[in-house]
Amino acid sequence: LGCICNVTYESDCRVVVDLSVPCEKPGPRVFEGFTVGFHPRSWEIVYNGFTQLGYEKSHLDFSFSTEQTHVTLYMTAIASVSTLVQKPIIKVLPEKGLEVRLSGSGATGTPPTTLSPTMLILEWTCQEVRHAPYEVNVTIPIEGYEPVQFFLAKMCERRQRGWAIFGVLSCIFFVSTTLFCCAGFIYKTRVEGIDALPGMTVVSACLEIASGEDINAESSWEEKKYGSI
Repeated sequence: LGCICNVTYESDCRVVVDLSVPCEKPGPRVFEGFTVGFHPRSWEIVYNGFTQLGYEKSHLDFSFSTEQTHVTLYMTAIASVSTLVQKPIIKVLPEKGLEVRLSGSGATGTPPTTLSPTMLILEWTCQEVRHAPYEVNVTIPIEGYEPVQFFLAKMCERRQRGWAIFGVLSCIFFVSTTLFCCAGFIYKTRVEGIDALPGMTVVSACLEIASGEDINAESSWEEKKYGSI
């Protein structure tokens, strides 16, 4: 299991302990220079290969709200070893209730660099209401190193699919109503003429006033109704 090799007291509040821990697998363990954050030049989640506090496991204080339907993560790595980064693996706990889809250049395995960060977009949809947050385990395999692993917490206080169905039905109702009104106008125009359209009488009166004709004159009325005699 290992042993304590040396203990050095540098001050009253500082102690340095040298440990000897056997490794089951030889080789480097931490993929240095690798970062994951919410912006191209940030590292809130992973810094220098180490998962940061708050994302090493699911935390309610670091959870995403129900209204947030997606989150974009930016990954960077040293260019000389960026090809070692492989496609991320997603695991949701519990397995049912939250649908998660991956997209972006990071989901296809594109090598990330400091000059050209890759984007990993997580689109999630709440299918079942749950009082506790869902745990989204993101594992990024690194060839020759230990995989980088972190957790994202997602709240689902209500279902989001119902709102999507409501939006689709509202759109269908709006389009159907518009087509019905247009068909009614076309029918009335062909049967009763253009004067049957709403507002055409007012428009005709305004045009006659602008042209200088007396709409109350008998000759003008007879010419309009019966044509010129």
